[in-house]
Amino acid sequence: MTAPVDPRVIGDLWSVICERAAHPNEESYTSRLLNDKKGIDKVLEKVGEESTEFILAVKNGVNERTVEETADLLFHLLVALRAAGVDLADVLRELEHRRK
Repeated sequence: MTAPVDPRVIGDLWSVICERAAHPNEESYTSRLLNDKKGIDKVLEKVGEESTEFILAVKNGVNERTVEETADLLFHLLVALRAAGVDLADVLRELEHRRK
């Protein structure tokens, strides 16, 4: 049986992404994505790339790759949200609303 994982990891990741956006650091991958000369298009390209890799991993039935690509996709989605000025809390509220 797999040990439970704290779902707050998403909120922690969101905090780091927001911190990198507010205080860019050229050594930070997140900062480089958010400050790329292509603007939001760079982040959206990564979302597209990771989406494709996720789909292929699932289609090929490779669980380990599916987990890795899901993590990559979630990360890049969060960065894209930040780049678009959308708060993660709004997305979570929408998910909560849909659950009812």
